[in-house]
Amino acid sequence: MRSPSGPTEPPPTEPSPGDPLPRDPQSTEPRPADPLPLDGLTVVAVEQAVAAPFATRQLADLGARVIKVERVDGGDFARGYDTAAGGLASHFVWCNRGKESLALDLKDPRGLAVVRRLVADADVFVQNLAHGAAARLGLDAATLCAAHPRLIAVDISGYGASGPYSDKRAYDMLVQCEAGLVSVTGTPERPVKAGIPAADIAAGMYAFSGVLAALVRRGTTGRGGPVEVSMLEALAEWMGHPLHHAMHGGSAPARTGLGHAVIAPYDAYATADGGRVLLSVQNDREWRRLAEQVLGRPELAVDPGFATNPARVEHRERTDELVGRALGVLGTDEALARLEAAGIACARLRDVTEVAAHPQLAARDRWREVGSPVGPLRALLPPITLPGGDEARMGAVPALGEHTGSLLRAAGMTDEEIAALRRDGVVA
Repeated sequence: MRSPSGPTEPPPTEPSPGDPLPRDPQSTEPRPADPLPLDGLTVVAVEQAVAAPFATRQLADLGARVIKVERVDGGDFARGYDTAAGGLASHFVWCNRGKESLALDLKDPRGLAVVRRLVADADVFVQNLAHGAAARLGLDAATLCAAHPRLIAVDISGYGASGPYSDKRAYDMLVQCEAGLVSVTGTPERPVKAGIPAADIAAGMYAFSGVLAALVRRGTTGRGGPVEVSMLEALAEWMGHPLHHAMHGGSAPARTGLGHAVIAPYDAYATADGGRVLLSVQNDREWRRLAEQVLGRPELAVDPGFATNPARVEHRERTDELVGRALGVLGTDEALARLEAAGIACARLRDVTEVAAHPQLAARDRWREVGSPVGPLRALLPPITLPGGDEARMGAVPALGEHTGSLLRAAGMTDEEIAALRRDGVVA
């Protein structure tokens, strides 16, 4: 209990012999970089596609050693999605840098024994096999955590371990439909799926953050434990605004393409040189500035048909026509400059090729090269930046089974034993 006089400073303590000496605050010597936060941790992942690989790539970027267990017959099937990245699959390159690839047959008891040996020394285990497959192999989180109390074991599934949907196949597009994302994305005439694997990414990021939370808990309790993430539940959480709008307001927001269901003007408008500029007017003060400084129609600032956001939404077609006419005679750069000068939030509508050349990413030095079986490939630094520490570990994209031999030797196998496993097709 705190004393009436308030908290007191703890008495000074002498440093132990092994403690680092305190740094003189007046020193001009550069401070050594902090290590990556997950340095020294080992992750074993029996993973495929996007959700689990995306989660474990975040762990690898932050310093963890990630051992990726793949099938001997082709590996993670995402390796075969396309050949766009210099002959490699774009999904695989994106989600699997910085990992060690171990190719083995889990249906063979010898292959399964290898994974169990690796898990015994690991900090984290992650799997996103089809429903029931991990349990049949004894690689589900509950089984592993019972055997290894310090282990953090993550089960990623489509719909969760129980309930009527637990056995359903769960690909990203299907979960986007089940979670309602498709119903609020698109035009009034047609719903569309998101152009990125939103359900996979949502599940991957919750698995990543779940591992970090479990590591913090293990640091205070000494115990790991299971972590469960489902794609449906992850994406349903991301449906927050439309979901609450429908539950509490009685109806779902309308699909409006690039527009906004309850704000106007908020859309993309064509410019004279073929570009498109998106702008968003969030309040009536901004509308006044837009009307006066960009549209050249100061009277619209007080016109009852446009002066308030509800009025502009009610007259959305006319509002968009006024904005479109004013921007349509300007080049994209000039339109953006005028909007910026008026303090209006705006953006250039870019395609993905233009994003790869985005001046802001270049100015902030966000691009690196990572190794791969086909040579160096460009990759973005992860968005978690820890100033004063080591830069994210942007390791190479592994070839299938590239690290099988070294991992098996580290697990105590002789070259003769490894050769026998290769001969029998248990490892590759």
